[in-house]
Amino acid sequence: MSGMDDRRYMALALSLGARGLGQVWPNPAVGCVIVKDGRIVGRGRTAPGGRPHAEPQALAQAGDAARGATVYVTLEPCAHYGKTPPCSQALIDAGVARVVSALEDPDPRVAGGGHAMLRAAGIQVETGLMAGAARAAQIGFLTRIEQGRPMVTLKLANSFDGRIATAAGESQWITGPAARRMVHAMRMRHDAVLVGGGTARADDPMLTVRGMGATQQPVRVVATRRLDVPLDGQLVGSAREVPLWLAHGSRVSKTPREALLAAGAKLIEVPVSPGGGVDAPALLQALGAEGLTRVFCEGGGALAAALLQADLVDELIGFTAGVALGAEGRPAIGALGIDALSEAPRFELADTRAVGGDVMHVWRRASAPQMGAAGQ
Repeated sequence: MSGMDDRRYMALALSLGARGLGQVWPNPAVGCVIVKDGRIVGRGRTAPGGRPHAEPQALAQAGDAARGATVYVTLEPCAHYGKTPPCSQALIDAGVARVVSALEDPDPRVAGGGHAMLRAAGIQVETGLMAGAARAAQIGFLTRIEQGRPMVTLKLANSFDGRIATAAGESQWITGPAARRMVHAMRMRHDAVLVGGGTARADDPMLTVRGMGATQQPVRVVATRRLDVPLDGQLVGSAREVPLWLAHGSRVSKTPREALLAAGAKLIEVPVSPGGGVDAPALLQALGAEGLTRVFCEGGGALAAALLQADLVDELIGFTAGVALGAEGRPAIGALGIDALSEAPRFELADTRAVGGDVMHVWRRASAPQMGAAGQ
């Protein structure tokens, strides 16, 4: 089989895997394609909730045709026994001849063990094909394994002069319906939507995916030091239908704690920063410990600033509208304490496009692998 064919089938596996983004945490969103005599005989992706894995689903579709076939998989097949037998063993039992894998899995339970199992069984193993694209697709899972935190996308919708609301607090709607619809698609590809307590109090948002046919909603996370979110608001009122997690400091009164627990919210205690808000690094470590791999932060300004100051933002997505609100408007990002340009966090432009009457621009940290914005 030619190298061009290998890339074509791996690209298909990557496309399949990407469909699971936001749906499979804490597991990675993996795609698998099985090819026999130039014909695709099986394909699969990690199922919603993380199981079954991609490989057994593709093998089930292939049946006896898997014997002697080539398997393209976007992440090293697992080697450990958990709720199901390892995927490497399933591939061995199916009698495949060759496995082409994009990335080695850094999870200590795998970390080359899956590839080693396959080679020991006499299966030809090739690694590294389209590794950059695979790492981009798996950046959330990899960041959680390697750094203990989810990857963070910070989304800001603001006026041409960088304001998110008028001086009186009016913010609906700065951007148009096309941009808002795209934001819902972005929410759907993340495990959680994160906002600060100020945004929860001022906007009374739902933070759900609407109009996209979503079968699984992202977790709604609110960083609120005092647990002072509206008990009669939309977030708390829907906590039993859509997961609501509240990250708070240690000094909170008993009344809101009990009321929120009774409403179905999950409370996560984290340290408070010297500035008085929830400590951003501790917050993300706590979310990583809960299994989240991809977090979509929608502000407000203080939370955005805290994440940027702590160098925790992996991707910036801005929607800019053709309206100016002036210096008295509310800034998109709070104070960063920067005196020199050299101290400012910098990102590389990855994409820009018109979305309805607005402009979307996507920026990523310099070391981040690249993939199209549609994959985010």
